Amino acid sequence: MMQPTVPTEILEAKAAEQRRVLHNDVQQLRSVVESEVRERIDLKRNVLRYFGPIVGVSALVALSLGYSLTGIFARD
Repeated sequence: MMQPTVPTEILEAKAAEQRRVLHNDVQQLRSVVESEVRERIDLKRNVLRYFGPIVGVSALVALSLGYSLTGIFARD
């Protein structure tokens, strides 16, 4: 059985089109990932978002540390 021969110009054109599409897809994926990563590691946004829990945990740590240090140095 003989396969029909496809001219190399057509194959090269298809390959070039596939490379262009692949390149565009990769560029789009990079830009989406880059913007999402920048949003996730934005320090100002994360501090504002988790300000309440950060303050609460810090207050509890400071209170327990102060209480324990006071207990060590203040003996009856």
